[in-house]
Order: sequence, then structure tokens, then C-alpha cells
Amino acid sequence: MSLDLSRSMFRQLRQRSVGFSLIELMIVVAIIGILAAVAYPSYAEHVRKSRRAQAKADLVEYSQLLERSHTTNNTYTSFTFGNGLKTIQSPREGGIAQYNITLAATQSSFTLTAAPQGNQAKDQCGTLTLNQAGVKTPGATTIPGCW
Repeated sequence: MSLDLSRSMFRQLRQRSVGFSLIELMIVVAIIGILAAVAYPSYAEHVRKSRRAQAKADLVEYSQLLERSHTTNNTYTSFTFGNGLKTIQSPREGGIAQYNITLAATQSSFTLTAAPQGNQAKDQCGTLTLNQAGVKTPGATTIPGCW
């Protein structure tokens, strides 16, 4: 009788214990790994795209400032980025430089160049340029989505 009682108590305890088996846990880990493998590259590309958008906005803003300077001084060569240099980082607010923006100017023309730095060098668009005529490279026909 006591043997039957201990077996029934063991069954009751076994039925009440709730948990995960190792196989169930490994299935969940595998699913999370697959989701992360799909999601991370998409996230990284989104981050590169947003940094590229910031560099493009900086290039357009500086080209407008160059045009204003040309209007008052009749030359592009007198323009500096405010720090007396012909090179500045993007983003301007600080942090890690994702692009180095450089200016090559003559009296009647200029070219602004945004060269990617660090992880941004993996961006498909590469170096972005903008000149006084509004010509942007790489062009939308060569690599769609860059400008």
C-alpha cells in the first residue's frame, strides 16, 4: 500500500512540474538566431542609408553657402567651412565621422566631395560629389537611390 501511495504522489508531482525541455529551448534559440540573421543586415543597410542622407543634406547645404559666398565675393576660393579649413566631417553635430567632406574650389567652380569613413565605406554609393552646376555623382542612372 505504501508503494502505491508513493507512486501516485510521484505522478502528481511529475504532473505539476512545468518547465521547458532542452529541445524546446534549442528550438527557440534557433528561431531567434534565424530572425537575427535576417534582420541585422537589413538594419545595418538602413543605418548606412540614413547616414548617406545626412551627408547629402550637408553637401546641398554647403553648396548653397558656396553660392552665397560667390554672390558676394565673386569667387568660390574665399569660402571656408567656418573653421578655416577646406575639410569638415559629417555629421556636423559631432560623434563619429561617417563622411569627410572636402572642398576643391577655383574662382568659377567648386566640387564638394563626401568620402565615406569606417563602416560607412561598405555603402554601395561610395564617394558622393556635388559641383557648382548641380551635377551629382554617383548619378541616379548608375546606382539608383544614391541621390
